[in-house]
Amino acid sequence: MLGAVELLLLGAAWLAGPARGQNETEPIVLEGKCLVVCDSNPTSDPTGTALGISVRSGSAKVAFSAIRSTNHEPSEMSNRTMIIYFDQVLVNIGNNFDSERSTFVAPRKGIYSFNFHVVKVYNRQTIQVSLMLNGWPVISAFAGDQDVTREAASNGVLIQMEKGDRAYLKLERGNLMGGWKYSTFSGFLVFPL
Repeated sequence: MLGAVELLLLGAAWLAGPARGQNETEPIVLEGKCLVVCDSNPTSDPTGTALGISVRSGSAKVAFSAIRSTNHEPSEMSNRTMIIYFDQVLVNIGNNFDSERSTFVAPRKGIYSFNFHVVKVYNRQTIQVSLMLNGWPVISAFAGDQDVTREAASNGVLIQMEKGDRAYLKLERGNLMGGWKYSTFSGFLVFPL
C-alpha cells in the first residue's frame, strides 16, 4: 500500500509532463530521479490505468542486419534504378525488416541509425547507391575507381522517422554483378520520440 508521500511524489512526476508518452502506444520516458510503482495484482484493475497512468510492457528494441548471399540480380539490371535486395537476414529484432521487399518499416516515431556497405567487384562501372526514405534519397555513396578489383559504396546516417516510414537501398547507377557476397544493410532504433 502506498503512503501519502509516495502518492504525492508519483502524482507530481506524472503531472510534470515530460514523463508522458505522446499517445497510448508510445513508451513513457522518465528522466531524473523517479519512483516507479507497479501493480503486483494486475487483475484488480483490468484497464491498467491505476493512479491515472498507464505503463505497458514490451520491448522498444528494434534492429536489423541483412546481407546478399547470392548473386540473384541479372546483369540486365545495369543502368536501371532498382531496389537492392538482401536475401539473408542475420538480425531482425522487432521483425520490422521485410526481407521480401528489402525494406525497413519504422514501428514507431524515433531516431534511427542506418549504414550500408555495397561492394562491386571486377566491374569498371561506377555504382551509386542511395538510402531512400519513403521514395526520396537521404544519402548516397559512390564506388567508381577503374583500377581496383573491389570497391565499396558505404555510408551511414541518423534519420528521424515516423511510424510506418520505409527505408531501403536503391541502385541509382551501375550494376552489382560480382559484389554480392560482401554487401550489407543494417539499422536500429537509437531512441523513440
